[in-house]
Amino acid sequence: MTRKSPHLVVLTGAGISAESGIQTFRAHDGLWADHRIEDVATPEAWARDPAMVLRFYDARREQVRAARPNAAHRALAGLEARGFEVSIITQNIDDLHERAGSRHVLHLHGEIMMARSSVNPRMRYPLGRDNIAMGDVCDQGSQLRPDVVWFGEAVPAYPQACEIVAEADLLLVVGTSLVVMPAAALVDELPLDAECMLVDPDEQLSIPPGVTRWVASAGEGVPALVRQWQREGRLFVPAMP
Repeated sequence: MTRKSPHLVVLTGAGISAESGIQTFRAHDGLWADHRIEDVATPEAWARDPAMVLRFYDARREQVRAARPNAAHRALAGLEARGFEVSIITQNIDDLHERAGSRHVLHLHGEIMMARSSVNPRMRYPLGRDNIAMGDVCDQGSQLRPDVVWFGEAVPAYPQACEIVAEADLLLVVGTSLVVMPAAALVDELPLDAECMLVDPDEQLSIPPGVTRWVASAGEGVPALVRQWQREGRLFVPAMP
């Protein structure tokens, strides 16, 4: 099927959600500050103390519920609403892209607003306003767990992400440093004639060859780019303002 417009693929990471007040695990304050990753975000932690893991993710879920999409989320959704073809691949487990109005969102690391069976990953359940308690079970009778990819687990959505990037005309990277694998390797899936640009406020950030840097926060840089694309009616990599 022939596409009606160039395809923008957006890879987003923790930086875009941080501007909505969601703490990253690298932050020195917030929910992760008093927890080791090994104690709350690994299969071993789940086997050792599932109740503590559930409490931790219940707290993260409440933080997500309290957050609101920011200008970057809204700009991307608005671009799609204007008829541009936009696919979002996010490393974030929140639902801010969806709440902003984006319809084509792939979550590499799962979704915190979903629960899944601890024995059958295909059995997933929307949580709505609920959390997960010990004793909440799937249809096969196994304890429910957060539908997130923990450290040490495979990333089942990665092959699909590779397929999406392979169809991109422009890859926009926002809120992620392109150093965390396997997401960083997605750049290698770009077609040879596609362009890649990174929106990040850190001028000293090391970036791969061939990536154009736009020094700005997500909330400033993404809306500015979207305004240019909407004004021109096409996708392109603009010169730095």
